[in-house]
Amino acid sequence: MPLPPTPSDSPAVTPVLLLKTKSAPGDAYEELLSATPSNASHGRRLAPRFVPVLLHRFEEEGTGRLNALLRRGHIGSGEDCAFGGLIFTSQRAVEAFARVVDEGRGNGLWLADDPSWPHLRDVPIYSVGPATTRALNAVSQDPPLRIFGEHTGNGEALARFILEHYGQWYRDRPTRPPLLFLVGEQRRDIIARTLADAALPAHARIRVDEEVVYGTGVMESFPADFDAVLRETAAAPSRWVVVFSPTGCDSMLRGLGLLDAATGKARPGLRDGRTFVATIGPTTRKYLMETFEFEPDACADMPSPEGVLQGVVGFESKRRQCEGTREFGDL
Repeated sequence: MPLPPTPSDSPAVTPVLLLKTKSAPGDAYEELLSATPSNASHGRRLAPRFVPVLLHRFEEEGTGRLNALLRRGHIGSGEDCAFGGLIFTSQRAVEAFARVVDEGRGNGLWLADDPSWPHLRDVPIYSVGPATTRALNAVSQDPPLRIFGEHTGNGEALARFILEHYGQWYRDRPTRPPLLFLVGEQRRDIIARTLADAALPAHARIRVDEEVVYGTGVMESFPADFDAVLRETAAAPSRWVVVFSPTGCDSMLRGLGLLDAATGKARPGLRDGRTFVATIGPTTRKYLMETFEFEPDACADMPSPEGVLQGVVGFESKRRQCEGTREFGDL
């Protein structure tokens, strides 16, 4: 008979507060962290908890233009097509894309009986990492979408990969056809700048057109929800907060009691020594440091469940070694 779940404030567990909406039908972060043996996290089981931060909305204007491009066959490998491929760096952009595809298939027109819709058979689709790739793989097309770049992990690495891969894909063209980048309201321009860099030979440059298909904001309930989880896990010997986006960082720091209302910066010396912060990648880490002068304890090398786990376990290992050294020195 299985044992009942251990409360997240028990000394036997380390709560991991994931500042994100739980993915459905299954969340890879929850699955990996929950299954991590206690000996990998220094005798305490990891107990993931979700605290949604972002409120997402689809941008009808952008998704409408995407729908028109797909219906007219303007995204393809033909020389008369407007775009030769697509770029995705977020699951929310994939959700907007999937919504357009599903609505096209379910509108009762000829598309409902066309398994080749959305007609991207010979089109390279670039994805920044495993989570985005999993979401893209769920979009139905016969034959399946051709997805590349899962191994890259961040926008800069993806851009370098695209330069080589896309160049080979359209090597018979004198110039590379433009790429369509489906984005949110807040994004970095590293991909567009890298692909169109003036230092590149003219034939190697790739124009990138961005289409905003979703917007984000902080959920009104986040401060109260975060405070409630912090109180529920207050008795735990240690706990982690994992940040997935710059959005909501100020509310997170304020909830931890670290933000100075007068300066807007994190106040030094106020950390409790048992609440640690990890970021999903260098962009969020840089944002915390430059905007709030707050340095997180860990940063995932790859924006994935495995990257987060490695960051947390690596920090905990170093921390325990330091504690052991201090204890030995006191003997």
